[in-house]
Amino acid sequence: MGKLLGPKHRMCRRVGERVCTSDKCPAVKRQQPPGVHGTKGYRRLTEFGTQMREKQKTKYLYGVMEKQFSGYYEKAASKSGNTAEFFLQLLERRLDNVIFRMGFARTRAQARQLVGHGFVLINGKRVTIPSYQVRAGEVITLKPSVKGSALWKSISAGRQGTTATSWLSVDEKALEGKVTGFPAHDDFPPNINMTLVVEFYSR
Repeated sequence: MGKLLGPKHRMCRRVGERVCTSDKCPAVKRQQPPGVHGTKGYRRLTEFGTQMREKQKTKYLYGVMEKQFSGYYEKAASKSGNTAEFFLQLLERRLDNVIFRMGFARTRAQARQLVGHGFVLINGKRVTIPSYQVRAGEVITLKPSVKGSALWKSISAGRQGTTATSWLSVDEKALEGKVTGFPAHDDFPPNINMTLVVEFYSR
């Protein structure tokens, strides 16, 4: 499985805003891309550059590689309706994102680890594919053995609970959640302009 490697703060500065989970991210104070000293020589982005940056930001946020990310666009574009919303639905319905949304991990990267290490069950069966697309009615559970793992101890240290969504119900004590529908517009991250991403791929 491919991974997005490299300094996370550098990625944040590259896209012009924080996409990591650190409160001390330098991108909050420094809007310039990495390697640029001061504002001198910093050029305003073109329309293409703005679309590219939004695409990169969204990829980093969800932890998806280019080949898979462009594949999501192709699936969304093949449907009749709002391509941008279909695109975001595919990203939101990834199993690693759902684990993150349910509050069982502090980051999507930690959620991917939980899935990859075999701690996640769907309708009682183990699933180890982070990109698995969840469906309405499925019950997602963390195996009881996860509580004894070093990974869970690391996650529990800063876990803040469920991120409110209209399409997921969560029982935190049982470490269990249910997919009750599909993500709607109000459930999408407000800092993502998916229309720009669609424009990038459809040009």
